[in-house]
Amino acid sequence: MTMSRRSMSKTTLIALAAAAGWVRLRPGTAAEELKVPDGATMETFDFDAKGTEGWTTVDGQWVVEEMPDAPSGRKVLVQQATRNQFNVVVAPAGPYIAVDVSMKFKPISGREDASGGIVCRFDDGKYYVVRANALESNFRLYYYDHGRHQLASAGVKAPALGRWHTVRVVAVGDRLQGWLNGSLYLDHRDSRLKAGRVGLWTKADSVTAFDDLTIRGVTG
Repeated sequence: MTMSRRSMSKTTLIALAAAAGWVRLRPGTAAEELKVPDGATMETFDFDAKGTEGWTTVDGQWVVEEMPDAPSGRKVLVQQATRNQFNVVVAPAGPYIAVDVSMKFKPISGREDASGGIVCRFDDGKYYVVRANALESNFRLYYYDHGRHQLASAGVKAPALGRWHTVRVVAVGDRLQGWLNGSLYLDHRDSRLKAGRVGLWTKADSVTAFDDLTIRGVTG
């Protein structure tokens, strides 16, 4: 059987993507959901009983304030800086070698960017981040080491401004999965970072609220 040049090109691209560790999923696609090992501990942050004591601010202006539509309680964590390249704050728990993290975020404003993301395996300024952006119809995984490097991307409906959305990240071994509003979109392998802490992320002029951060993981 002969193969057209177009089919050969498509096959080559698929093979290259597989070799690079890319797995892009559509909602409803059957995929094995990563599970953290037994014995994982759980940390929850709703910012009502406790603020950001013990957290590490890498960059940004992170403020706990009351918000009428907070998913739980009355207080949320808001990132207010608008002139940094990236804004990162890291929770005190960890470091984790395997982790399942979820949080709710509400993009409030931003002309260049209106995003919210989960940082995982933060170690000495290096980290992975899975983020959603209200100004773009994509959901992406990046690796950061003195510069941002895109690892995986999926097309999604852009999360609406002024509404709460849920992001979840699971990292076990060299495999990372990213979920948006209950759907699995990203499944990728990368072995550069083995362990680290968990945090929250925005970009540029994003003013974003966060709540209900839940971390379930195995430390090491």
